[in-house]
Formats: sequence, C-alpha cells, structure tokens
Amino acid sequence: MKKQAAGSNNEVKTSPLSRAGGVAAVVVGVVAVAAAVYIMVNGIGLNPDLDFGAGAYYYADIPDYQKTLNWDVYTAQLPFWVYLLLFLGWGWLMWCLWKRIK
Repeated sequence: MKKQAAGSNNEVKTSPLSRAGGVAAVVVGVVAVAAAVYIMVNGIGLNPDLDFGAGAYYYADIPDYQKTLNWDVYTAQLPFWVYLLLFLGWGWLMWCLWKRIK
C-alpha cells in the first residue's frame, strides 16, 4: 500500500474539456426548457380546428378522436382510494429497488 506524503493535495483535477462539456450540457438544457415554455405559452403548432384540450399535442392529427373511445365501458370495481394506495405502494417499492441497486 502506498502512503500519502504529508501535506499532499488529494484534489481531483478536471480537464478543461470536461468542464466545457458540463457547461454545454447546462446551456442546452436551459435552452430546451425555455423553448418548450415559449412554445406552450404561445400555442405554436396547435391547429385551432382540432382542439382537444390538454391532449391536443398528441391527438391533433386524429379528427373526432374524442368519439373513438367508448368511455362508458370501463367502470372501476374498487373505490378510488384503493387505486391511489396501489399506485403509491408501487412507487414506494420501485424507490426501494432503485435505492438498493444504487
């Protein structure tokens, strides 16, 4: 085993290229978020004739999409709180799994 000399500096040096890559990643991330917010605020790309509310970005190319599904077919067998507890339980289990893997 190698001994460290007294007073030696244990700092990890990073190359200028890796620092530049990190800065570039942050800049690209900020620009992407800003562009997404700008597009949403200004409604760019929406067709006013095909307004399906929040799903307009996904279903704008399907005319009369809201009429294609029979919404009365599905009825919940259990109360809503049971589904909520199942959802939260699944999330907790996945969190525990990721914690264990990491």
